[in-house]
Amino acid sequence: MKSAEQGDPLSQRNLGICYHEGQGVDKDYKEAVKWWMKAAEQGDPLSQRNLGVCYHEGKGVAQDYKEAVKWWMKAAEQGNAEAKKCLEELKSK
Repeated sequence: MKSAEQGDPLSQRNLGICYHEGQGVDKDYKEAVKWWMKAAEQGDPLSQRNLGVCYHEGKGVAQDYKEAVKWWMKAAEQGNAEAKKCLEELKSK
């Protein structure tokens, strides 16, 4: 928590995972999004991919496909294979 609050993107990503999964804290999608957003804005591709999923599914944020694509594109540009797969699946629909 302390490292995340001090701006460490890896700690922010991991804290987001804890809130998303309810590991050691109550499950809270809004808190997960908050921490992933902080890490994603610092360029963390896994957090960017996770934000895309949240926007696509409407978990912790209002469902917004444009925002989902935006975050998946950022992650994919950094080589995140899961984000590329999400974009491909979305195109096929």
